[in-house]
Amino acid sequence: MAGKQKRSFEESLKELDTVIVELENGELTLEESITKYEKAVELIEQCNQILESAQGKLKKIKENFGEIEESDIE
Repeated sequence: MAGKQKRSFEESLKELDTVIVELENGELTLEESITKYEKAVELIEQCNQILESAQGKLKKIKENFGEIEESDIE
């Protein structure tokens, strides 16, 4: 995906869904199936990276919120 603009999570997920439907359709040649499978793996990796980033952001927010709550109590 070098040189390509990053997609949003929703765009990647939608494209992944399309690729899966094409693979399940059974009308692709072996070579086309392999290419689609590689694309699916790339999309899954991108979705995982986006989710991990979001999880890290949520963890920071939660930690900061916890610090605020504790300081409010004191």
